[in-house]
Amino acid sequence: MHPEIEALLDRAENRFLKGEELILFKRQIATLSQRLKIYEFLREKEASIFQPVANKLQETFPDEKEETLERSLKHWLLVLRYCAMAMLLNDQNFLEQRLLDWVSGIVEAHQTTKIEATVCNLLQTRLKELLSEQARAILQPFFDQAKSMIIDQGNQE
Repeated sequence: MHPEIEALLDRAENRFLKGEELILFKRQIATLSQRLKIYEFLREKEASIFQPVANKLQETFPDEKEETLERSLKHWLLVLRYCAMAMLLNDQNFLEQRLLDWVSGIVEAHQTTKIEATVCNLLQTRLKELLSEQARAILQPFFDQAKSMIIDQGNQE
């Protein structure tokens, strides 16, 4: 459940919500509605988001094996899905747990840091083209967290 909503409900377990809590609850519900719209958009437009990224990736790395490029695209497909779910839940811990399950060392093991960084940048550019500024502001902290875990952490090792 949405952590802020859950906290409000916990506080009001044996009483009605206070006026300021009710206002906060309404704000959280409105935010949840926005997050749901963004999530649905990303889900519905997944193919049209990634096809231009895939095309540009092949142009950028024409000598790279197709399976290597596909693997990196699949990583970022999963990353965007996890970011979308974490955004919907408004839970950065969810994203961290999901990414740590499979990201740790995967970029380094395949030695694809440059490709992964390129996919990340292309995807970010594509999202800027498709999402409103308000929608990007909601999604961006989760995307930045994923980028930090995958790209920045991979560059430090």
